[in-house]
Amino acid sequence: MTALQQAPVRVHPVRRLGRYAVRLLLAAGAVVSLVPFLWMAIAATHSTSDLFHSPPPFLPGGRLLDNLARLQDTIGFGRVLLNSVGIAVVHTALSSLISAMCGYGLAKYRFRGRGLLLGVVLATMMIPFQVLLVPLFQMMASVGWIDSYQAVILPFLANSFGILLMRQSFVDFPDELLESARIDGSGELRTFYQVVLPCVRPQLGALVIFTFMAQWNSFIWPLLMLNSEDKYTVPVALNTLTGLSHVDYSGLMLGSLLATLPLMLLFLLFQRQFVAGLLGGAVKG
Repeated sequence: MTALQQAPVRVHPVRRLGRYAVRLLLAAGAVVSLVPFLWMAIAATHSTSDLFHSPPPFLPGGRLLDNLARLQDTIGFGRVLLNSVGIAVVHTALSSLISAMCGYGLAKYRFRGRGLLLGVVLATMMIPFQVLLVPLFQMMASVGWIDSYQAVILPFLANSFGILLMRQSFVDFPDELLESARIDGSGELRTFYQVVLPCVRPQLGALVIFTFMAQWNSFIWPLLMLNSEDKYTVPVALNTLTGLSHVDYSGLMLGSLLATLPLMLLFLLFQRQFVAGLLGGAVKG
């Protein structure tokens, strides 16, 4: 090796100071963003009256098990948690599959009216959700689906955001690979599931996270559709803890803390796909 190759790379002091400043700023932002979650975890271990003391508690208390038992007795938290998990998983699986298939069709098939159909999908993103509540409610009532899980899951399976996201993922997919698969005798469904879909796993993982979070946090539509307490989702059940004269803040904090755990687990499982899916179009090879 030459002396030039062995010499260490020197960083200008100003540039080094700038890097340290950026890292310090990012660390401060991370700490600030964690403060609400830390307070929620602390409040979940105290009684509601303890939270209004001056000064408020800054250390964990000893009421976690009591709050958990009261939360279970009041709203049946274990049952509503399973309800939310089941609804969110089924909705995410079906919606992601439909979005992928629609996006693939709009990206790779040539048919009359494709541009018009794409414009319609884009136009639906500009329709406020509140405008759809009344006609959708009447539709669900006409088919007798009020107070049923299918009324919560089915109406929003065709997600325009997911369709457009997957379409952009399929646009740059090489047509030569599709032709090779067809020449080898592969059918359209087999080509889609075994050739195309594995190549867009990052974008599909990002869509899964977005869809699951949207369904998990959905409140207005499940509140309108579900009348039985044993069918409530977590957001609807936690809303019952806020009364006119009393609010169970410690129960709300504990329920909210437990409700974030599935989202954290999902993000940890799909973290690589999520980051790769968001940055997939940033660099072109």
